[in-house]
Amino acid sequence: MTDHAPKSISRTFINAPIETVWSTLVATDTPLPFFFGAVCQTKDGLKEGAKMRMANPNGKVAMVVGEVITFDPPHRYAHTFQMTNIDEPPCVVTYELREKDGGTEFDLIITEAIAGSKLHKEMLGAQKFIASNLKALAETGKPGFTGRMVGLLGPVFALFAKKEQRIENWPL
Repeated sequence: MTDHAPKSISRTFINAPIETVWSTLVATDTPLPFFFGAVCQTKDGLKEGAKMRMANPNGKVAMVVGEVITFDPPHRYAHTFQMTNIDEPPCVVTYELREKDGGTEFDLIITEAIAGSKLHKEMLGAQKFIASNLKALAETGKPGFTGRMVGLLGPVFALFAKKEQRIENWPL
């Protein structure tokens, strides 16, 4: 039996209305600096049961694939999360938003990751990056410094993608 890691929650206060944070979080067909410059792609939009993938802006590399589990605007969005460069079972990523003190409290929750797995380690390392760049983008309209740097380096990262990550291997 495989042991799952404990639930990991990252909480961030964003000084922006919940609608702004939500629309920023669920944008599709545009590079998202808080998701490492990836473009969220779906066939018929984000909704429960929809397949989704996070693709390099060049459109040739799928970085993450998953299926939407919950889509409850503007409060909760959850999906399975499998990195295409790691041959491990997916985890579940949940984003929860609550109106609070004139802004939005944002939780990024990771569950069902295999304890000690590469995917789990990558996800734990990404929580702060995602939250800080979502915060910067929702509050100012611009990504944080780290989000800008990843955006600039995205084309370089695509050059090092494995053959298995090609977009045609991960249809929607």
